[in-house]
Amino acid sequence: MTPRTLLLSDGSRARVITAGAGEPLLLIHGVGMRAEVWAPQIAALQASHLVIAVDMPGHGDSDPLPPGAALPDFVGWAARVIAALGLGPMNLGSVNVAGHSMGALIALGLAVDRPDLIRRVAALCAVHRRSAQARAAVIARAEDIARGKGDLAAPLDRWFEGDSPLRAEVAGYLATVSLPGYAAAYRAFAEGDATYADRLPQITCPALLLTAEGDGNSTPDMTRAMAAAIPGAVAQVIAGHRHMVPLTAPQAVNRALAQWLSREKVPA
Repeated sequence: MTPRTLLLSDGSRARVITAGAGEPLLLIHGVGMRAEVWAPQIAALQASHLVIAVDMPGHGDSDPLPPGAALPDFVGWAARVIAALGLGPMNLGSVNVAGHSMGALIALGLAVDRPDLIRRVAALCAVHRRSAQARAAVIARAEDIARGKGDLAAPLDRWFEGDSPLRAEVAGYLATVSLPGYAAAYRAFAEGDATYADRLPQITCPALLLTAEGDGNSTPDMTRAMAAAIPGAVAQVIAGHRHMVPLTAPQAVNRALAQWLSREKVPA
């Protein structure tokens, strides 16, 4: 994997790691993570695609967005990342985008706001129209994080069952992320579950909606609802796993992504 720093059109910097060659695939991680969390997907897909994993704003070595950034601001940032990749005008509309968690919301927002850039979209463990109770809980967590009172063990307990090397890896990302960047992204994530919900039917490219059976926040019902709203979308639920399913069930996730990447058009 080759690291690289992009200079975006607004003067900010975004770090990416790249591998492989071919049709481009942009991977956007979730809150508190960094590009390396996609290692299993990069290893599997670099044989057929130019895989580009990016650090979200305020994460890893990417510059933060201005204070108060909301989900559409992150979507605009992702569009600037695609422009800065230098793929050229002939590649407009041929960038595949897959995101996990907050990254999934950004990916879906791109497919809505910038369909000219996107060939296919995959949303892994996305949230969609939380209940009032769930929304209040996630907003409360966002406020705790902003005050520096976030409990790093709590998300790990939601994402993993028991101790494992993968849990330790993710704990390391959470322990080293910039607190302001983490807090800003979590606030946008907490408030973004309905931002693009009414516009999902506008997505016309091949779409994959995937989650884990045991994901209590990005639930199977949410995934099925999003897929039902997007013409021709495929919904997949992976049994026996939780929110970090790209890490804990990489073979199943990679198979789903490979099938999605082989789809040339939305079925009539």
